[in-house]
Amino acid sequence: MIGKLTGILSDKNPPQVIVDCNGVGYEVQVPMSTFYNLPASGQRVTLLTHFVVREDAQILYGFATHAEREAFRELVKITGVGPRMALAVLSGLSVAELAQTVTLQDSARLTKVPGIGKKTAERLLLELKGKLGADIGAVAASGSPAQSDILQALIALGYNDKEAALALKALPADVGVSEGIKLALKALAR
Repeated sequence: MIGKLTGILSDKNPPQVIVDCNGVGYEVQVPMSTFYNLPASGQRVTLLTHFVVREDAQILYGFATHAEREAFRELVKITGVGPRMALAVLSGLSVAELAQTVTLQDSARLTKVPGIGKKTAERLLLELKGKLGADIGAVAASGSPAQSDILQALIALGYNDKEAALALKALPADVGVSEGIKLALKALAR
């Protein structure tokens, strides 16, 4: 099993990259979220990988973060979701957005990803419930209803779950929703 590649990024052709590891070039399929954060060709790169062996192919998938790789692995466990569809989901949504979508059970957001229909989106939400989005749900459940609303508002504005959770910790416990959002945005702007 190949778990990680470190080498020189020799070619970038979305969604595929070639990583040269001491003279051996590995073709790696990456989600667009990883692709956009890659360094320029000729630079050193490290990718966490997931190796898929099929009857007709051996394919290496690469990810910039552990969270992306774990989300990919959870997605491919779902019946009817293969590596290509999992890559499409992670290209269309960041891990934080996917976790938020699962937490909110928002099938409309998943259907915006190419190749995901309504039934597939509902199956994804059902299968991923409790596996992704648990950290967001835990943060929301630990605070007051106002804090839960503030957290969801920050995530909806595009902040990731860690940033939103940190901003929540800085707020007074008895703050209202609108005032809490204002204070959290000020804290995040610093």
